[in-house]
Amino acid sequence: MVEDKPETPRRRLRPVYLFLLLPYIALLWVPFYNRIEPTLLGVPFFYWFQMSWILLGALCILPVYLSEERRK
Repeated sequence: MVEDKPETPRRRLRPVYLFLLLPYIALLWVPFYNRIEPTLLGVPFFYWFQMSWILLGALCILPVYLSEERRK
């Protein structure tokens, strides 16, 4: 007896998903930002670089979110 299974839609990688890799790539290589200079308002580069990626990470998620909402 052969059962007919409903086809599930295939998920494929869309280029907009590559935005999600940017924060990981930027913060993965610690020797790149493990330094004090340049300082920003007295804050060493190591700290303000990481803190800036909080905002940049949210901005990287935004196009993916908007793309998914448009698909629905």
